[in-house]
Amino acid sequence: MAGHREAPAHTHPDDVPVQTALAALADPVRLYLVRELAGSGDWTRACGSFDVSVGKAALSHHFATLRAAGIVEQRDEGARRVNRLRRAEFEARFPGLLALVLRRE
Repeated sequence: MAGHREAPAHTHPDDVPVQTALAALADPVRLYLVRELAGSGDWTRACGSFDVSVGKAALSHHFATLRAAGIVEQRDEGARRVNRLRRAEFEARFPGLLALVLRRE
């Protein structure tokens, strides 16, 4: 179908090694995305709504990394791809880790 993109693949946090989660959260852009999602309601933030200094391809890569680490989930709503932080699932897998990275210094 023309104009149709493939649905994003997701990794459940239970299938993520701690090294993968830590590496995903170590990048400043991805950390910013996670912090922004933590302050937003589920499914309210489209990918293009984040004020980041990277292009679309790099932003897509950052979201793919966060999905692969089990930190975010995405779905398509029309032409928009919206996001949610998998807070409960990630917390169950890595208790306290999300709270640590969400803390502002």
